[in-house]
Amino acid sequence: MPKCREGADADRAPGPARIAGFAGEAAVAPGECLDLRVTTEPPQPFTVHIHRVGHYPGHPTAEVAVSPRLPGLAQPEPLVAGRTAACHHWWLSWRLRIPRDWRPGAYLAELRAADGQRGYVPFTVRDGGPGDLLLVLPDLSWQAANAYPEAGGPGHEPPATLSLDRPYAGDGRPAGLAAVHDFIRWAERLGYDLAYAHGHDLHSGRIDPGRYRGLVFPGCHTYWTAPMRQAVEQARDVGTSLVFLSAGTLNRRAELAPSPAGPDRLLVRRGRRPLWRDAGLPEQQLLGIQSAGRVPAPAPLVVRNSGHWLWEGTGTAEGEELPGLVTGEADRYHPRTALPPHTERVLLAHSPYRDAKGTRRHQETSLYRAPGGALVFAAGTHGWTRALDRPGHADPRIQRATANLLDHICKRV
Repeated sequence: MPKCREGADADRAPGPARIAGFAGEAAVAPGECLDLRVTTEPPQPFTVHIHRVGHYPGHPTAEVAVSPRLPGLAQPEPLVAGRTAACHHWWLSWRLRIPRDWRPGAYLAELRAADGQRGYVPFTVRDGGPGDLLLVLPDLSWQAANAYPEAGGPGHEPPATLSLDRPYAGDGRPAGLAAVHDFIRWAERLGYDLAYAHGHDLHSGRIDPGRYRGLVFPGCHTYWTAPMRQAVEQARDVGTSLVFLSAGTLNRRAELAPSPAGPDRLLVRRGRRPLWRDAGLPEQQLLGIQSAGRVPAPAPLVVRNSGHWLWEGTGTAEGEELPGLVTGEADRYHPRTALPPHTERVLLAHSPYRDAKGTRRHQETSLYRAPGGALVFAAGTHGWTRALDRPGHADPRIQRATANLLDHICKRV
């Protein structure tokens, strides 16, 4: 199974935590309840500190709430059916009704045990109202790579059916979360109007993506259900632009199934024919490019068509190399695969690299305009979002290019 290989997350600790928890519904609206189920070993009191991720000068988050001191307990072992582990039978530890004045956004519930141990529960406060950009978080792909309750490691293969009701392995922050936070901090600093949702929300129809000027997909969005794909394609066809800021997007098919915890609480990874392209629906027909596989060592992103408006003001020249931008995974145009309908199309990077066997390959960045007027951008590398706000990786040329793209979508130009 392909992992979300975005490199080491700067804010993710290795190894299991002795305090761990999860939210029954990880995307909630103001006025709804966040239900946290937490286990502590050994049993001990703990508190929950709620942080919002965003642009706060000098700080990556802001603390917005603190729980009272809560009694901790060692919750029962996960329920195992086959190899699927579920924790929906855990006792409720804390219920927080989301205040109506809380801003939509990405949040972290930090679990602080009395002995100093820390664990985290990511959740999202969504807003179904209209806005310029809807930020879609890759919750299904995070769960597909979640090894809880096992520690995971090289060669670990999660089962085909996974419960959504369990903590994330390690300290509770899923791999790839940092890439999402990179985009949020940068976009809020520039003042973009952001709404928030999960892929699960697109699947269920809880969010109407056609209400927005653009949908932005940061992080590793590998796993998609058929309703998710249909919702996004329909939004594109009525003029909603799409921005894919990673690689390996839409590579794998998934389904959601009911569990004792409720509808759509099991993630089913397709077995014999897991790839969308195996089902006759290659991802290139939506993105304009598609997965070319892993990149074993970072390589430069090589600028192409530097006179295009996306590169305006970046100072880049044709063929200029942006160091380290092609990393993790790469996408490219596959000539034997059909392209989506378009009125214009351009490739904005063509970057050679060598795969793990030493074979010469290349990455590409794509932009096309659909017949309904929507722009569809695909970065084709995991390195794009970390170039927006990651310390030691931020690149003003990628920052300006991304702003050019979003400004076109939001009609700022």
